[in-house]
Amino acid sequence: MTIPESQLETWSHQGSIKQSSSTYNTVKNVLESKGTPYENKDFSIFLQGSYGNNTNIYAESDVDIVVKLNDCFRSDLSSLSKEEKEKYQEYFNDATYTHSDFKRDVLKVLRDAYGSDVKVGSKAIAINANGNRRKSDVIAAIQYRRYYKFNGAYDQSYDEGICFYDSAGDKIANYPKQHCENLTRKHQDTDQWLKPMARILKNMRGKLVSDGILESSIAPSYYLEGLLYNIPSDLFGSSYQDCFVNSINWIQNDADKDKLVCANEQYYLLRDNAHNCWPKADCEAFLAAAIDLWNSW
Repeated sequence: MTIPESQLETWSHQGSIKQSSSTYNTVKNVLESKGTPYENKDFSIFLQGSYGNNTNIYAESDVDIVVKLNDCFRSDLSSLSKEEKEKYQEYFNDATYTHSDFKRDVLKVLRDAYGSDVKVGSKAIAINANGNRRKSDVIAAIQYRRYYKFNGAYDQSYDEGICFYDSAGDKIANYPKQHCENLTRKHQDTDQWLKPMARILKNMRGKLVSDGILESSIAPSYYLEGLLYNIPSDLFGSSYQDCFVNSINWIQNDADKDKLVCANEQYYLLRDNAHNCWPKADCEAFLAAAIDLWNSW
């Protein structure tokens, strides 16, 4: 047996966005309100995650929001020459308003607005659901730059992402805008099949978790989207059943899994002990469970 096309069609549908959009705009207005300690700083606010990428399903409720300080940044200089690194160090000075200052001020603004509904997690500041407001996770971040060239202010090249620190003090750098843009481009290249397939995988994961087969942390949405991003575009199409079978067969039989990349194309998808990568054993556990679900339906 296989999972019927009708079931896959149901799983492919996008979840509600009206309440999530309202929640995002409400929190955004609070963060942008006059009188904040960072009012005169250069900062930007945007969605990331499933709602930002239009891959949300009905079972998902959290709204992931990034507030990014642009006046302060950290950099990856590993690709620069010794001379370029020296020029970089000569050009830039240490920031006087840092990530810890910004996160402190963002937390104060949110607590002033939402009181005890605000909780500080290991990575994000959570705002609990209340009434029509969905639960939100707010990441206070600074700009992150991965440099490829630096010969001065007018002769430099870098990819821009975000950077923040978790409760253990570990730096986490990621590229949510590249993730979103690349997914959208791939969605177009696959004739609009990619994002519905991402929702199907997320619903499959949800069933596997509810059935007690997988732990909820095994297959985050971010990595499921990344997995599909690597599938050759010409393997999508015709039907959801064909998309799933073609994708799984390619991953299991043809792909060099060590060379799979995240959708942002800044990190490898499968690596152990890395903040931005999917542990190989978790990926294999998801694939095995999904294949078994397909075959035993």
